Amino acid sequence: MKSLAREGESEAGATALGVAASAAPGTAPGLVVMDKTLRPATDSTRIPSTPDPLALHDRSITARLRTADHTGNTDPRNSVPGHPEERRTAVADTDETGERAGRRSGPGGGLLMGRPFGVPVYVSPSWFLVAALITWVFGDQLDRVLPDLGPVRYLVSLFFAVAFYASVLVHELAHTVAALRFKLPVRRIQLQFFGGVSEIEKESETPGREFVLAFVGPLLSLVLTGAFYLGMKAVDPATVPGVLLAGLMISNLLVAAFNLLPGLPLDGGRMLRAVIWGITGKPMTGTVAAAWVGRGLAIAVLLGLPLLTHTGVLGNRTSEIGGMNTVMDALLAAILAGIIWTGAGNSLRMARLREHLPELRARTLTRRAIPVENATPLSEALRRANEAGARALVVVDGHGDPTAIVRESAIASVPEHRRPWVAVSTLAQDLTDGMKVSAELTGEELLDRLRANPATEYLVLEPGGAIYGVLSTLDVEKAFVKAMARPQS
Repeated sequence: MKSLAREGESEAGATALGVAASAAPGTAPGLVVMDKTLRPATDSTRIPSTPDPLALHDRSITARLRTADHTGNTDPRNSVPGHPEERRTAVADTDETGERAGRRSGPGGGLLMGRPFGVPVYVSPSWFLVAALITWVFGDQLDRVLPDLGPVRYLVSLFFAVAFYASVLVHELAHTVAALRFKLPVRRIQLQFFGGVSEIEKESETPGREFVLAFVGPLLSLVLTGAFYLGMKAVDPATVPGVLLAGLMISNLLVAAFNLLPGLPLDGGRMLRAVIWGITGKPMTGTVAAAWVGRGLAIAVLLGLPLLTHTGVLGNRTSEIGGMNTVMDALLAAILAGIIWTGAGNSLRMARLREHLPELRARTLTRRAIPVENATPLSEALRRANEAGARALVVVDGHGDPTAIVRESAIASVPEHRRPWVAVSTLAQDLTDGMKVSAELTGEELLDRLRANPATEYLVLEPGGAIYGVLSTLDVEKAFVKAMARPQS
């Protein structure tokens, strides 16, 4: 049956926002923003469900669901007929969640540091690189401010890097606490190369909640700015504590100010989106407006940041501006502009995708299936399916109740000459309650069900319990890509 195991693949990944900065009194801090964007791709199997660029990350239903044959190929068409690995009949390659053993990505992407409010906090290995960079840059600044420190200045700089990232963590915890308050699940917080990421798995239901969720991060950064300012007033500014407090005050102020700029993917862009959403009643309108403002900000950063630093407006001495500083300023501006522009564009694409989500229906995406008994040879089962025009096989017991689904990748792994001797039961995956979905599910309700129960195929049932067919995650992914390719309505 040619139609079995000949489907394509697609991907869209997920989103996130992080900020990092370093500063010393009298200097302009290095400020970097990272947007871990929802990006349309071409060759993997992730499904997005939210366009939120603030640290919102809706985990795909298939980062854990790569369809693979017994040899580990992600495309059944790559299997080699007659290869010894293709002759195996056991298919126990998934665990109790329906995921392929050994292919599930690690949940943290780094070192687990703790679980405040029950949310795991991870430090990405890339953090150590930026921590070293901050230590080096801030150490050179300390040499000008406190020349008597000598090599000890780098230990002070390292402490500053850790303290700054602790401030970033507070910023992200503010988003996390607000999300939990609004009953929005938070998968994790990650500290990484350019800051922090709070991965919130659902979008806010109202513009008011959206505004609060976006605003609390910069608000906490402003609170920290005030706290460091008060602490700075209590110590001698020409001492190590004074310099550290001043640096942390400036850094957090810039983090707050930059995030409050009214363009996606920044927090201020989400706030602008919420305001326009509240006025028009259309979240899509708010997203489009905030995204285009974000693109304008990207251009302004690209052109304006080098100009500001070159003219000394940011507090740097014009006499110290040289060729290397100019190049670094231009590079920083290009990175920031690229991140903002890309994040804004991805927000537009994900908003368009969300607009088409209601068209995603389990009933229309389901492949017709025929019931077969355990001992039925694969060749006979495929013959029956071809005659019935079906594209899937469901194993049933003596009472006609479904017990398993014959996996498409398993069928593709069996050479044609062996199919008369292989029973369908040896290629089937036992059904769990999570693998049974209603034919009436649509849009985000359907995606939520699939994400909660990862698998490669699902049994689709009529409201009365009758077998309707089999839903493949590959078909859902292709529908996503098709929706993203449609022109915006």
